[in-house]
Amino acid sequence: MPPRPSTFSIVARDPDTDAIGVAVQSKFISVGSVVPFVSADAGAIATQSFANVAYGSDGLSLLRDGHSAETVIEKLTAVDDEAPSRQVGIVGQDGSVAGYTGTECFDVAGDLQGDTYTVQGNILENEETLHAMADAYKTTSGGLPEKLLASLHAGNEAGGDKRGEQSAALYIAKPNGGYDGLNDRWVDVRVDDHESPIDELERVFKIYDVTLLERETPSDLKSLSGAPAEAVLEILSALSLYDGTPKSTFSQKEQDALVAFRGLHNFENHSLSLLEDSIQRGWAAADGTGEDRIVDAIWHGLSRLDRL
Repeated sequence: MPPRPSTFSIVARDPDTDAIGVAVQSKFISVGSVVPFVSADAGAIATQSFANVAYGSDGLSLLRDGHSAETVIEKLTAVDDEAPSRQVGIVGQDGSVAGYTGTECFDVAGDLQGDTYTVQGNILENEETLHAMADAYKTTSGGLPEKLLASLHAGNEAGGDKRGEQSAALYIAKPNGGYDGLNDRWVDVRVDDHESPIDELERVFKIYDVTLLERETPSDLKSLSGAPAEAVLEILSALSLYDGTPKSTFSQKEQDALVAFRGLHNFENHSLSLLEDSIQRGWAAADGTGEDRIVDAIWHGLSRLDRL
């Protein structure tokens, strides 16, 4: 039998936006290539333990045909001789939710459901991992990506995979949510091998978010000024994007340098005035140094705005 992607995951749906997805972590290489299956017109599935990846494609087809999540699991496991070694969580776009943990999954193994989510895991440090994931999902504010990432962090902090950490993935579908609105792949971020995969997943997601996801247009925009302006210009100078003396206000020369930074990082989906506003609002909360801090500040500043 192939290696077991022993893991913990959450499958969830945001009924307000029709976004639906999976977040997963495992002591297993490239877990994002095995566990998550998502389609905006059907639902989301996490298949793990001795994962049967056919559960993904076949399960989405059954959801698309109108079967509930519970019925899909019944149909998938009924024709699988290795079902006792499988684990699966399913959330349908119809609102149905179900989970399954085979009797031969290695302990600690189990699943837990709520109105819009299911969490599941095997070879866990403890059962609290699942409860912590569910609680974090229910209590975290923000959009579906934030709630799913918070759930992974909480599960890991409560115990997580008994064997440790290696890879993580966040995959969310939304109608017309993909690149240029031409598919449903709204969020698709993976960390295939890392000593702290959930932290790295969140870092990469923030860049993905700023680069590819759209936000509502605000009516109140702040100019970049004061200490944040000076700090940003020092960084832009170090990047050879600005050759003046850093100052606390932005005029045309300073704005041109920020435009160059925007192009360097492919942030053209945001106006210059919105970038100034986001850096100004997000600077105090931002982590990192150099250009990493500018990017993190932009993400924090944008976070006050709803995603489209």
